[in-house]
Amino acid sequence: MNVCAPQLAVPRPSFGFAMPTARRRRVLAVGLIGPGRVGSALLTQLRAAQPRLLRETGLELQLCGVAASRRMWLDCDDPELNHAGRDRHGERAQIWRPGNLDEFAAHVRGNDGRHALLIDCSASDVVASHYADWLAAGLHVVTPNKLAGSGALARWQAIRAACADGMRFRYEATVCAGLPVVQTLRDLLDTGDELLAVEGMFSGTLAWLCNRHDGQQPFSALVQEAHALGYTEPDPRDDLSGLDVARKLVILAREAGWPLSLEEVVVESLVPPALVALPLEACMQRLHELDPLMSARLAEARAIGGVLRYVASLDRHGRARVKLVVLPAKHAFAHTRLTDNIVQFTTRRYCDNPLSVQGPGAGPEVTAAGVFTDLLRIADSLEVRA
Repeated sequence: MNVCAPQLAVPRPSFGFAMPTARRRRVLAVGLIGPGRVGSALLTQLRAAQPRLLRETGLELQLCGVAASRRMWLDCDDPELNHAGRDRHGERAQIWRPGNLDEFAAHVRGNDGRHALLIDCSASDVVASHYADWLAAGLHVVTPNKLAGSGALARWQAIRAACADGMRFRYEATVCAGLPVVQTLRDLLDTGDELLAVEGMFSGTLAWLCNRHDGQQPFSALVQEAHALGYTEPDPRDDLSGLDVARKLVILAREAGWPLSLEEVVVESLVPPALVALPLEACMQRLHELDPLMSARLAEARAIGGVLRYVASLDRHGRARVKLVVLPAKHAFAHTRLTDNIVQFTTRRYCDNPLSVQGPGAGPEVTAAGVFTDLLRIADSLEVRA
C-alpha cells in the first residue's frame, strides 16, 4: 500500500505563539520544579542569558522559587535573576521549607496579574497530574517530563482543554532533547500538511550502543561503559526496555491528533526476562546474559550487509512499533553518529523524500536548551503588562 495516498487531516489542538516585538518590556515570573541534572543546567543557562535578554529583547526573568521532591525555597536571592531576593537589611531571604506544589504554584502566580510560568524538570507523574489545574489557574507550563504527553489519554485531553485563553503548554524537550522535532511537526500541520508516517531513532543511549556494537567487545560491556559515562538512566533497563522510546512516539502521535495510548505500542525490550525484576545491583552483575542475543542479531545484520538500529515507527493506520531492526547500509539511520537522534516525517508534501531532523539527542545541556527555547517562545507571545 502506498504510504503517500491522500487522507483526511486529523483535527488537532492549536499551540500557536505570536512573533516577538523588539524591546517590549515584559516580566515573566518563573518557578522551577526538579533541580536535577537538566534543571541545574537550565538554571545556569538562564543566569547566563538574563542580562542579554533584558538588554536586547526587554524580557525580564524573575526566578520566584525552586522546588525539589521534598522541599522548596521561595524568593530566590540570585541577583542575576531576581533583585527581590534579599530583605530590607540586605540579608539572604532564601529559606528552605517543606515542599508543597499548590503553595509553590500560588507563590509563582502571585496576585498582581503577572505573567507566570512553571518549568517541570522532574520525572514525576504526580507533578504532571497538576498541569491542567495550573494552566486553568493562569500559569504557563514548560516541561521535558514525558509522563503527561504519554500517560493517560484523558489527562492529556484535559491539559489540551486547559490551553485556552492564551495559556501555553510546551514540551519540545520530551522527544529528542533540544532538537526541534515537536515544533517541526507542529509547523507542518499548522500550514495544512498531513502526517502520513513517522520513523526515527529516539534514544541517544540506544543509538550510542548500536553505533558501538561491532563485535569487538560484548554488548554488556558497552552497556557498562554507557552507564559509567552517564549516557544511560540510573537503571539501564529503563533505556533497554524501549519504554522511553515508546513514550516519545506516543507524544508525536498525539501532537498530530492521533489518540494513541502507550498500551497500543508494540515494544521489543532488549532486557532478558530473567533480569526484569532483579534489584539493580544484581541486574548489573548479570548483564552478560544480553550478549548471546545481541551477538546473534549483529551476525544477522552483517550477513546481509546491514546494520542494527533501535527504531520507532508509526504508520498511516496508527500502528506503532518500537523494535531492534536490521537496516541496509545506505539507509539514513545507518549514518548516525554517537548519541544522534533522527526523526523522519513522511507527509503529503514530503512524500517521496521524508523531512528529517537529526542531531544530538542526549545530555542535560541540550535538553535544558530545548526547555529554554520553549520558555522564550512563550515569552515572545506575552503582551506588555504594567
